[in-house]
Amino acid sequence: MLSSFLIALREGLEAALIVGILVAYVVKTNRRFLLTPIWAGVSLALALSVALGGFLGFTSAELSARGEEFFAGTTSFVAVGLVTWMVFWMKRTARSLRDELHEKVDTAAMVGPLTLASAAFFAVAREGLETALFVYTNFQTVGSKVPATIGLISGLALSVLLGYALYRRAIKINLSKFFTITGAALIIVAAGVLSYGIHEYQELGWLPGESAYAWDVTSWLAPDSILASVLAGTIGFDTTMSWLQLVVWGAFVVGTLALYLKPAKTTAPVLVSK
Repeated sequence: MLSSFLIALREGLEAALIVGILVAYVVKTNRRFLLTPIWAGVSLALALSVALGGFLGFTSAELSARGEEFFAGTTSFVAVGLVTWMVFWMKRTARSLRDELHEKVDTAAMVGPLTLASAAFFAVAREGLETALFVYTNFQTVGSKVPATIGLISGLALSVLLGYALYRRAIKINLSKFFTITGAALIIVAAGVLSYGIHEYQELGWLPGESAYAWDVTSWLAPDSILASVLAGTIGFDTTMSWLQLVVWGAFVVGTLALYLKPAKTTAPVLVSK
């Protein structure tokens, strides 16, 4: 539940902020006729994201046991790659995002509303498709789907409310700190999804060490218990964790967090002698 809530909150708030910036600039510059293409792009992106989620669920249900292992493992690796790219992208472009979006609005006013609809579509679609893929793979690591679904819906609802409150300037949030903290948390969740993908490939026989356990705690902690499900969905804990899973999980968390939390380089001012 916690992991799906975090995923939905982070991705949903990013999309809400982007849409909010576009809408606020359109209203501020008295170009309300551009609101229609914005909402058209947003609606199409949301429909596409829901369709992807349905496709992933339907496809996995129709596969054989071996085919499902391949599908689940492969989508896990893709989801980890996308989410890792996303948190680094947001960190790199956060400062210039507002100016870039304002430029797209100005361009749309001159070129045509289709440009703005495309900007809104791709902004929301990127977050929505990443959410659908990452939530699907995260759902595979938890025992019960009900708490995870509640977390997903709660996270999306809260992201919309926060996005609207920020747009109306009803609240103030240190967005830089918020995205840094949630980005670090998502990296840990992604490490769990990566571990799950490795486990699926081990079951296929494509990776070694399936039975070389770093630990096996199933004698006192059932894999389908609430505690095991919470730990699996948040930090990727497996009651039968192989050494390969553990090593890759640790290397990913340490290496990625070190790069992500590394302070940005500041350019020293150039002194010009007179």
